[in-house]
Amino acid sequence: MAECHAEIISHDCWRPIQTFNHRSSKWVRLNVGGTHFLSTRQTLCRDPRSFLFRLCQADPDLDSDKDETGAYLIDRDPVYFGPVLNYLRHGKLVLNKNLTEEGALEEAEFYNITSLIKVIKDKISERDAKTTHTPVKHVYRVLQCQEEELTQMVSTMSDGWKFEQLVNIGSSYNYGNEDQAEFLCVVSKELYNQSNSGNNQPSEKAKILQERGSRI
Repeated sequence: MAECHAEIISHDCWRPIQTFNHRSSKWVRLNVGGTHFLSTRQTLCRDPRSFLFRLCQADPDLDSDKDETGAYLIDRDPVYFGPVLNYLRHGKLVLNKNLTEEGALEEAEFYNITSLIKVIKDKISERDAKTTHTPVKHVYRVLQCQEEELTQMVSTMSDGWKFEQLVNIGSSYNYGNEDQAEFLCVVSKELYNQSNSGNNQPSEKAKILQERGSRI
C-alpha cells in the first residue's frame, strides 16, 4: 500500500507542474521601444504571414534579441504598437486623437498584418474623400421674379443651388385688372476646392440663375 500511495503522490505532484508550464508557454512578452507588452501566442499569430507570427515560431531568419526579462526586443514605436496589438485582439482599429492613420499604416506594414493594412488604407481614403468635399465657402444670389415665374424658378434650381428664402416685395406691375406680385428669391451654393471639383465651369442652368441674379 505504501508503494501505491507513493505513486499517487508522485502523479498528483507532477500534474500541477505540467499544467503550469503549459499555461505559461501561452504568453509572450515583448519589449517594443522600451515598453513591455504581454500577449498570448494565439493573439500574436492571427496573421500567419506577419512578423509577430514568425517571432512566436522562433524563426531563425529573424534577428531578435531578448532583454533581461526574456522579452523580445523590437525597435519600433510603442505608442503605435498598442493599436496594432488591440486590432489583433478584437479585430477593430482604435486610434487616439494624437495618432494618425499614416503612422498606424507604417507599423501595420512593418509587422506585415495584411488585413490591418487594408483597414487603414480604407480609412485614409474615406478621410481624404471627406476632406476634398468640404466646402470652402458659400455663394448667395438674390433673384427677382414675378409670381408666375416662381414655378420655373424652382425647377431651374439645380447644380448645387439651394432655395434659402422667398421675400414678397409687393406689386410693381399692373396687367389689366390684376396686379402681379414680385418676389426676391434667395439661393445659395457651396463651392469646393478647385483642384478636386472637376469641371468648374457653370452649367447652363447655373448661368440662368446668375443672369437673373445680375438684374438686382
